[in-house]
Amino acid sequence: MGQTNRSKFARAAFAVVLAVSFSALQPAVAAEGLASEREQLAALARQLNLIDRLAEHAANTAPQERARYYFDYVRLRIDLQRVRAGLQDYLVPQRAQPRDPFPLAGDYVHRDRANDEEPSP
Repeated sequence: MGQTNRSKFARAAFAVVLAVSFSALQPAVAAEGLASEREQLAALARQLNLIDRLAEHAANTAPQERARYYFDYVRLRIDLQRVRAGLQDYLVPQRAQPRDPFPLAGDYVHRDRANDEEPSP
């Protein structure tokens, strides 16, 4: 039971940090110029690093057995890596305009098919 409470705490802490991180960012004002935008994007990259570390910790403390619904930490961390790479491409461009032709995966809650047995009518 202690492991379950720790896992719930880790997930709740992760959700709070994620919400605070993204709500703390304010849109860049045109008058502040490009330097301010770069500072904000660099701060966002640091926050993504923090979120990635929290996701890694939460994945390591998550229960080993799969419940009917579970959070897909691997998919989340892959998406965080892609967002971080996009920010890095913008901040230190290697070409005229960074492009990412692949959409983010999203949908991190999965249903375990083994526990999906429903009684037939």
